[in-house]
Amino acid sequence: MKKKQFTPQKPRVVTTKTVTTMKQTGEKIAMLTAYDFLVAKYLDQVGIDIILVGDSLGNVVHGYETTLPVTVDDMIYHAKAVKRAVKNALIVVDMPFMSFQASVDEAIRNAGRIMKEVGVGAVKLEGGEYIANIVKHLVKIGIPVMGHLGLTPQAINKFGTYEVRAQSKKEADELLHDAKVLDEAGVFAIVLEKIPSSLAQKVTKAVNVPTIGIGAGPHCDGQVLVVYDMLGLTEEFKPRFVRRYAELAETMRTAFRKYIEDVRSHQFPQEKESY
Repeated sequence: MKKKQFTPQKPRVVTTKTVTTMKQTGEKIAMLTAYDFLVAKYLDQVGIDIILVGDSLGNVVHGYETTLPVTVDDMIYHAKAVKRAVKNALIVVDMPFMSFQASVDEAIRNAGRIMKEVGVGAVKLEGGEYIANIVKHLVKIGIPVMGHLGLTPQAINKFGTYEVRAQSKKEADELLHDAKVLDEAGVFAIVLEKIPSSLAQKVTKAVNVPTIGIGAGPHCDGQVLVVYDMLGLTEEFKPRFVRRYAELAETMRTAFRKYIEDVRSHQFPQEKESY
């Protein structure tokens, strides 16, 4: 079977409706994270569909061991930087740990802050059936919601591990049920993280909204990666689902070493680099 050729498209304005239509037409959705102005600018220039301002910034930007310490203020700060750079992509912002779980009112207040203060396109919530009522209320008042099932980093203390989720029939059935419930509650898409490929395929067929996989195989309607992982900046983190499109950590170290060498050897700055 001949491999389908990719035809680059001009960047287009992407909305939640665009994403829904992409599932219907079979067009794959490309999504990456961004936490700052420059990375968001470059992603937008090349036509990324969705930029996720993920609470993974707690790990890769702030240096926390987990995403749990991340606050709503942290998310708003980084989302504002991303928003200033983006003209076309749909920006989705993670709702951090304990910003929505306590009550519907708390969820509305925090999601409302993010939407109002930043002006992004949607928020993302981790969890299944137990957050369905929250999703319904957010959607009802005009806040689009992306769901997130499978490995949910905010629940790390519950599971105690980052291993593949839903490998047992019981957990797989629960995840499929949760996906259907979230679909009915009004999410416009669902991230499926680190679950068996066969289960992701089953979920993708069972729900009306797009699925976006990360470590969930090729059958999802789209894919997402943490941008620092795919660029080779997070060297210690090498799960099988991350394809490294660059090795920027070593590129940066090489540049830094050369700069230090040039400064110490009086090679920088030269006359042409001086005023």
